[in-house]
Amino acid sequence: MDKKQALHYHAMGRPGKIEVVPTKPHSTQYDLSLAYSPGVAEPCLEIQKNQIDAYKYTAKSNLVAVISNGTAVLGLGDIGALSGKPVMEGKGLLFKIFADIDVFDIELDTKDVDKFIETVKMISPTFGGINLEDIKAPECFEIEHRLKEELDIPVMHDDQHGTAIISAAGLLNALELNGKKIDTIRVVVNGAGAAAISCARLYKALGVKKENMIMCDSKGVIYTGRAGLNAEKEEFAVKTSARTLTEALVGADMFLGLSVADILSEEMIQSMAKDPIVFALANPNPEISYEKAIHSRPDIIFATGRSDYPNQINNVLGFPYIFRGALDVQARSINEEMKLAATYALAELTKEPVPENVKMAYNDPSIAFGRNYIIPKPLDTRLISRIAPAVAKAAIESGVARTGIEDWDAYRDQLEKRMGQDERLMRRMTRKAKTNPKRIVFAEGADIKTLMAVQEILSEKIAHPILIGNKTEIEALQKQYKLELPELTIFDPAKEIDKIDQYTQSYYGKRQRKGVILEQAKELMKNPNFIGLMMVESGEADGFISGIHSNYHDVLRAAKDIIGLRACCKYAVGMHIVTNKKGTYFLADTTVNSHPSADTLECVTVLTYEAVKQFNVEPVVALTSYSNFGEYRLGSPAQIQEAVDTLHRKYPEILVDGEMSASIAFNTELRQARFPFSPLADKDVNTIIFPNLSSGSIALGVLQELGNNEIIGPVLLGLNKPVHILQMGCSVRDIVYMTTLAVTDAQKEMPVDMCRI
Repeated sequence: MDKKQALHYHAMGRPGKIEVVPTKPHSTQYDLSLAYSPGVAEPCLEIQKNQIDAYKYTAKSNLVAVISNGTAVLGLGDIGALSGKPVMEGKGLLFKIFADIDVFDIELDTKDVDKFIETVKMISPTFGGINLEDIKAPECFEIEHRLKEELDIPVMHDDQHGTAIISAAGLLNALELNGKKIDTIRVVVNGAGAAAISCARLYKALGVKKENMIMCDSKGVIYTGRAGLNAEKEEFAVKTSARTLTEALVGADMFLGLSVADILSEEMIQSMAKDPIVFALANPNPEISYEKAIHSRPDIIFATGRSDYPNQINNVLGFPYIFRGALDVQARSINEEMKLAATYALAELTKEPVPENVKMAYNDPSIAFGRNYIIPKPLDTRLISRIAPAVAKAAIESGVARTGIEDWDAYRDQLEKRMGQDERLMRRMTRKAKTNPKRIVFAEGADIKTLMAVQEILSEKIAHPILIGNKTEIEALQKQYKLELPELTIFDPAKEIDKIDQYTQSYYGKRQRKGVILEQAKELMKNPNFIGLMMVESGEADGFISGIHSNYHDVLRAAKDIIGLRACCKYAVGMHIVTNKKGTYFLADTTVNSHPSADTLECVTVLTYEAVKQFNVEPVVALTSYSNFGEYRLGSPAQIQEAVDTLHRKYPEILVDGEMSASIAFNTELRQARFPFSPLADKDVNTIIFPNLSSGSIALGVLQELGNNEIIGPVLLGLNKPVHILQMGCSVRDIVYMTTLAVTDAQKEMPVDMCRI
């Protein structure tokens, strides 16, 4: 990870990673009088009469405190409370993006257990739950135990229980695969910190017998009678003649490592029982490398904490959804029943058929329950609707819930709708791009924005960039801005005379009967956009990015001339993706067709529908105008009416209707009340087709400037190969996103043409 890049990420724009956003209207004096004085007195008095009403009238019902004293931060150790704040903010970000839970991170500058506990108790009325984080053992055990005893809200030390819950689910599935019973297996745990102790306790709760579990610390086996053991280690002392990890592993069925890198050898794994389970979870490097573990024996089931290997034991599979379920029933605690419920829910989810969007995100169509898939993937969107209800139900049944849930199907639907696709789409695309990076050529290679984007692209291993530009200029910029660009491929036209000659002749051959003479071809091939497009057309690159300083329509014309439109397409189409808290929306045409005919609108709709499907989103399409269903019959409404009639006739599989105003498109209840005949029925529209380029461009500009929206695009549709043209003023992030989409475009085979024109 590049140091400068990491620091820039945390410092750019608004420093830090989280902010507080108002959830109620506040634009008028009346709004403010309700929000504060005098209106705020009413909920205060209600809460005074009934403390539980705080969940009804305040943010307590969705607010978790992430609290740490910085004594055991990640792999950094005791770095202090303030130094650990970026990690706590990061935990808050994960809570939000995976489970829509709001977080205040709180760093306590004390190592005194009593002071820590007293402080948390005093601030606890603010929160619906407490997530303890990065507190060293053995203090963390006492802190969590006492807070759970003395508070009436959920308290969980995720470093302990998160790893325990996720690894326990993996263990259950591994045992199912190798046919062993949990009450007969022998387990060796290497490490005796917070996570290891909690894992061992949960494994015992699942059925592992104490006498069948050996725990090791840095001094060797923890055996009965060993001097100097604290209470937590004493709990796992057993009678055994083994004194070293090597001796303990002979004949063992499972190894759990929460210790240090490279402590496990192939010979030690070979000494284990048939079908061994090895969870090497040391961070960032496991107790034995994946390659060595797999080489050691063919019957192994192997997991690590890393995302670049199968079977990642990742805490993000647990804590967001466990707290989500606890908060939704106003639980007084997170008890053993709730943790076990989460464990079993994770294990069961793994055995369900894996959705296509998950397979696409990891570029692995073969993902299915088996030795390389014993735990769900972190980007599986089903996690929230499986784990949170299981936890909530366990809280109700074990008597720690203050409220119940009557309709579980509705609750699951509400969870899925709450999250939408907005926070997940680009993570899914990035993960997919990284599985099979492609060669992407950047026409504006000597631009600092391009170079900064390429640094991130190389760091993330999203693509293999090819920069067109003067090599001396590019290297000077790299040096000036201290960019780390290893193995950078530069195509310098001044030094590639033969290749430019080849591109010129090829271009001339394509365009000589379309008004281009050889001298024009030579002149055009001085333009890096033409060079880059010819690289893609000749197969020397897989995708093309330009537009930082180039005119959009000039590059588009060149792309149509060189790359060409798909066989069925008369038109290219520009689409933007808008993501916000409500969800993900696809907008077209926003860049290409200025005055579309009915025929053009048909093509725009079909290409956009096809593109949205590629994101594994089911399109619900509205063709918009200032008119609703025949209210006006001249101008754009008439063209839209004709296009919709054609779409309904030729493409019955597309859920589309129009013409309709934006308010009718997005207000499902109003649309059903006013226009019950619409085939969109109760579906939420996620794809908008504009009547012309002016309306599309204006709407996009308003969203960019006024809303809390992330805009991705423009995504160019309809060409034979991946070409994306940026808009002037684009950010480094825009370049990275469009490169990601270019790679995922290049990964897939060209879809079967839907056009039936």
